[in-house]
Amino acid sequence: CRWNENLFHEMRAAYLCGRADRDPLEGWYESQLDFFDKYIIPLAKKLKECGVFGVSSDECLTFALENRKEWEEKGQEMCQSMAQRIVVLGPLSDASRRTERTSLDCSTCCSSSQATN
Repeated sequence: CRWNENLFHEMRAAYLCGRADRDPLEGWYESQLDFFDKYIIPLAKKLKECGVFGVSSDECLTFALENRKEWEEKGQEMCQSMAQRIVVLGPLSDASRRTERTSLDCSTCCSSSQATN
């Protein structure tokens, strides 16, 4: 779940820097279940079917299903925890997004041409 949280914070920083249109706070739990259902599990099934990794192919599917189940059980709580660890200034208009972006120090996540200070 550490990688999930890292991705969440990376996507949140991109949103605050103006490099993403959607705030990951909106629908993160559901989007992760969707990612399992539409990408991870079908890929693991195909790996199992073709047997390209031998017995490990079956393990990939087993682990994918277990990880999905864990996210389904614990994901909402994890999302709340992640949201509590960030500062939320309310709905972001373009003007407030620029204000919040300035306080973020976008030089760590944006190219110098995109960062605004």
